[in-house]
Amino acid sequence: MAGSRVEQCTFKVRGGAMEDARSREPNFLEPCAEEVNTQLERILACERVNLPERARKFLRFVVSETLAGRSMYLKAYTIADVVFGRRNFDAQSDPAVRIEAGRIRRELERYYLMAGPREPVIITIPKGGYVPTFERGASFVEENPDGPLAVTPSSVTVPAPDPLVDLPSPGNRLIVSRLVIAGLTAGAVLAGLTFFLHDMRKPLLNNSDGRASIAVDLFDYPVDDRDLSKISQGTTDELIAKLVRFKEIVVIDAAADEGKPSNARYLLEGNLRKHQDIIRSSVRLVRQSDNAVIWASNYDTDLSIQSVLEAETAVAERIATAVAQPFGVIFSPDVAATGGWEAYDCALSYYSYRRMMTKAALATSQQCLTALIQKYPKDATSLAMLSLTNLDQVRFAYKLGIVPPKEALERASELANRAFAIDSQNARVLQALMLSYFFSNDVPAALEAGAASYALNPNDTEVAGEYGLRLSMSGKWDTGCDLVSKAVSHGAGPAGYYEVGMALCAFMRGDLQAAELWSRMSDLTYNPMHRMVLASILGASGKTIQARKELDWLNANAQNLMPNIKREVKTRLARPEDQDKVFAGLRAAGLALTEDPISN
Repeated sequence: MAGSRVEQCTFKVRGGAMEDARSREPNFLEPCAEEVNTQLERILACERVNLPERARKFLRFVVSETLAGRSMYLKAYTIADVVFGRRNFDAQSDPAVRIEAGRIRRELERYYLMAGPREPVIITIPKGGYVPTFERGASFVEENPDGPLAVTPSSVTVPAPDPLVDLPSPGNRLIVSRLVIAGLTAGAVLAGLTFFLHDMRKPLLNNSDGRASIAVDLFDYPVDDRDLSKISQGTTDELIAKLVRFKEIVVIDAAADEGKPSNARYLLEGNLRKHQDIIRSSVRLVRQSDNAVIWASNYDTDLSIQSVLEAETAVAERIATAVAQPFGVIFSPDVAATGGWEAYDCALSYYSYRRMMTKAALATSQQCLTALIQKYPKDATSLAMLSLTNLDQVRFAYKLGIVPPKEALERASELANRAFAIDSQNARVLQALMLSYFFSNDVPAALEAGAASYALNPNDTEVAGEYGLRLSMSGKWDTGCDLVSKAVSHGAGPAGYYEVGMALCAFMRGDLQAAELWSRMSDLTYNPMHRMVLASILGASGKTIQARKELDWLNANAQNLMPNIKREVKTRLARPEDQDKVFAGLRAAGLALTEDPISN
């Protein structure tokens, strides 16, 4: 059968390169069926692999079907039928197969993280489907020095596109390189390989020594409660996996470090309690320099309405978002007690500037980031932040009270691409790329960068919000507005920034009352464009006196904006019909605009 792997592992050596007996072409990366099955049994025999019998049957089934060349039939319905014995299975309403697949993915990742560098074959099930992939481990390369110098994914199955976002191809832009696609789909494979290069007792991220470090300890639980013991381990594993996606911080596994690392700036610890089906997770963040508790919260989950896996994931997401998101707990200047942590100090400087949005704060942030990059030229996250500050000189020029430097947009793009070349799997880097593309009028490339950024770290509320705004302004209002709403509901900052996005969402769907409420909740001093949006909404609502007051404010305080309103609107809203709605509202407010809203 085409595509099957039923061949035996027969190799020969020719000229120092190992070849499969059926071909003279070197084949270092694809293990044969025998090797895969041996590795599968090795995994399932491991005491540390905590999989129930149904999950084991699931894993054996998808592996055997793929080896036999029948991977195209590995759908949720087939798995439910063969593995679960479920007839008339509805994958849309029943998440059983997805939940079991998620459990298997986590256990496989955990197995490879703990196993070390000697595993001969790496088995993963990439998200987006149920077809496993098989790769050789690092030990194979060591034993075959004449082969490739590095193991790279060769049999990665690319999942179907996100059904919420149908992205066009951005042509020959860097962002559509196979590097992004392969990196996103092979994340689980590379997670295992990463630990071949790092000691388990060291930070998971270590671009420079100056990042904020968080040690994550196992959640405490009553010693005689085996169920809470498993939930503790699962929640901790989920939390580490979600925190590590925030590239501004370093994450340390306190359990692997045999205690609470004294060199970690913060310690995240908690405890679990249970009453019937309710699990309460109490968590707190401690600054280790003075043992000050700088944040604490409780999260309740009801196991009668959600599975243990869903509960663990939900709690971990909420904690990671609260603690590590931009403008979150550890990036609050009130609790940081900084000094001597260069990258962390610069990150605080950056977010402090974004809160204040003043010319002086911008200069301070850029000075800090520039000096840091001179010392650490491979610090992709700081490069991305510096890119964003250059872009702000264009998009927030009126708020900052500056004339946009001619080279600002070009500089922002250059920095973003430089950061991408260093770390293509960095959500902040891809956010910077997205915005540089968007304000260069390359909307397709911007949306693809945004999709990649959001896929890497959906718990980063700034990524979700900025991507949501770009989707909305490109005309994908339904999908984009959902993400903007998510950012607002999670308290994404700066305060009042994303509310204007919600105002535009309501305006475009014709809900003028909600649009006005959201607009007034936005920070009207953050950017004069916010007042322009309110003026258009009020004009469309027939509230001409109030609309006129907003225009009077703009004439008095944003004189450079008024002659360029049409250009600014068209820079942000991609579709002519969306531009027309804003222009019509401004005309109704009393602003004189030419009849043709498309021309300047």
